Amino acid sequence: MPKTLAIYTRIHELRQRYYQISTGKEALLSLISAAEVAEQVYNSNAIENSTLSLEETDKILHEIDLDRYISEREIFEAKNLARVVEYIQTKAPQQELTIDLILSLHRMLLSNIRDKVAGRFRRATEYVHVGSYIAVDPEKVRPEMMRLLATYQGAPNDSIIKRIAVAHLTFEHIHPFVDGNGRIGRVINNYLLVREGYVPINIKHIDKQKYYDAFREFDLQGKSAIMEEIVGKALTNSYHKRLAYLEGKKIIPLSEYAKVTKQSHSNLLNKANRQTIDAFLEKGVWKIGA
Repeated sequence: MPKTLAIYTRIHELRQRYYQISTGKEALLSLISAAEVAEQVYNSNAIENSTLSLEETDKILHEIDLDRYISEREIFEAKNLARVVEYIQTKAPQQELTIDLILSLHRMLLSNIRDKVAGRFRRATEYVHVGSYIAVDPEKVRPEMMRLLATYQGAPNDSIIKRIAVAHLTFEHIHPFVDGNGRIGRVINNYLLVREGYVPINIKHIDKQKYYDAFREFDLQGKSAIMEEIVGKALTNSYHKRLAYLEGKKIIPLSEYAKVTKQSHSNLLNKANRQTIDAFLEKGVWKIGA
């Protein structure tokens, strides 16, 4: 509990700092968001076992030819998810998240990939499983999704970390779609965060095992502690990055920062992973505003 409370307090402080300095810097924030799209797409698809690297994802989004054969599905997965990520950046501040909007995002995600199941919940005999877990009966999907949204909106006094973590765990527990559940679930996280005035997060592929552990914890024990830690650290990471740019700091790799400050690089990496220093992961490299 003390660790969780520390993250809550830290995010509150970072959010205040962010609002104080971000006014009038919308152009810079737009550039940061645009530059993040490829990373968002790469990490989310990589969690779902895409073979694309970050560099290849970036090339696909910029219509640059690749050096190897890439399946049509993976190309559409990258392009479609990028469209969804960019769409929610403008849509979230304008409209509350609804069932119809979730279906619209799903249709956008699976367009030209699995058109027959795009934009609709599972039906009749369309059961799905993740590992040994069999998701809820198709007939229960819509009422369970409505309950998810009502529960989220009905707990405004809970920490945003807890609300996002529980909503995400519940969404993936329901597994409402035949395909695309993980990617849409992570998109919804950011829709809700942006909607409530927070910055978007990027759950990294390198945290995949811990991410899956969070679902097991929820399915077996009904607890959200691991996911809360993942969401909390992802949120501080996102604030650290934006604040470094907004405050005009010199952004350098953590390895260089260790040399300059004569600190242990491994010790700094440990602190960065725990998010107890203002470090952030960008394109697979730990950096900090010096």
